Amino acid sequence: MPTLSKTAESINPENYKYLQQLVYTGSGIVLEQDKQYLLEARLTGVARQHNVAGINDLCNLLRGTRDAGVKNQVIDAMTTNETYFFREPTHYDAIRTKLLPALRELRGTTKKLSFWSSASSSGQEAYSLAMMLYEQGFEDWNVQILGTDLSTQMLTKARSGRYLQIEVNRGLPTALLVKHFRRHGLEWDLKDHIKKMARFESFDLRQKMRSLGPFDLVFCRNVLVYFDAATRKEILREMHGTLFRGGWLLLGAAETPAGLEHLYERHSLGSTSYYTAL
Repeated sequence: MPTLSKTAESINPENYKYLQQLVYTGSGIVLEQDKQYLLEARLTGVARQHNVAGINDLCNLLRGTRDAGVKNQVIDAMTTNETYFFREPTHYDAIRTKLLPALRELRGTTKKLSFWSSASSSGQEAYSLAMMLYEQGFEDWNVQILGTDLSTQMLTKARSGRYLQIEVNRGLPTALLVKHFRRHGLEWDLKDHIKKMARFESFDLRQKMRSLGPFDLVFCRNVLVYFDAATRKEILREMHGTLFRGGWLLLGAAETPAGLEHLYERHSLGSTSYYTAL
């Protein structure tokens, strides 16, 4: 197998532009000019899988093949984002103390709740919410949690509900690990009473969202920063149509629905903030 030398890993300008366009077309993600290190980190493994010497040779392969699978692997690698259980705990505190009591009163007759983890990655965000709902006494309600992502690899992992020890060590309280998981060799499997609360589907956030929802809460955290301003605005405009009036939108700390103040109202709760659909 070819060895990836330092020289081979250096992406020439023409290939960098090619990858920028490929990733943007396939996912909407904007790669700035200073992201060469990210491309090298994410795509070196893809190059090895196809027995080519580096990223430049991978670009030659991409240009010369009609196999969509190779391009999908590149998109997959570039859209795999970090996640962990109960990430940004203040958001979950706000859900527990503010949103869930309101939903218990509002939906007490139908006992139906609907949520969307719009960039679900390997599933920890959706399953964290599922565990919280179970712990807060919603285990006998009709709870629907939709998780969506572009990465087929991440969707497969999310559907499996199986996590490494290092993954359950990040953010997951020991009591919840013991209660809601079972050990499977060196990994941990979610038990069925939590897994059945979530389903995972492929979805591109640039698509129309009319077929989705309505949701009581949408997670869209730490993903909008990868899009250009026009795409961010369009995603949030579409997302508004998936929310019940008064439904919650949770964004990452560096993200806001700028220019859409007529659609969303910002609220503060302790050290965190959330947005409701007007």
